[in-house]
Amino acid sequence: MEITIVSQQGHIIIPQEMQKAYSWEACQELILIDTGEGIMIKPKKPFPQTTLSEVAGCLKYEGPPKTIEDMNDAIGQGIKEQWHE
Repeated sequence: MEITIVSQQGHIIIPQEMQKAYSWEACQELILIDTGEGIMIKPKKPFPQTTLSEVAGCLKYEGPPKTIEDMNDAIGQGIKEQWHE
């Protein structure tokens, strides 16, 4: 068990041994989870890198191909509906 304090600015110092044990580096993004009894701290893991070929086709569309004009019209219609209601 380690003891630390919350500074006047709200900063908490994580002991260096714990940082090394979890491979946390300076500027590491962390997630704080309220457990009801305290706060759990976990590293924020980045999304794995993907390529277009890995995700292409994940949103299936059946029908004739849409043109750029069709897509621009749909975007324009969505904006009108959102901002003019």
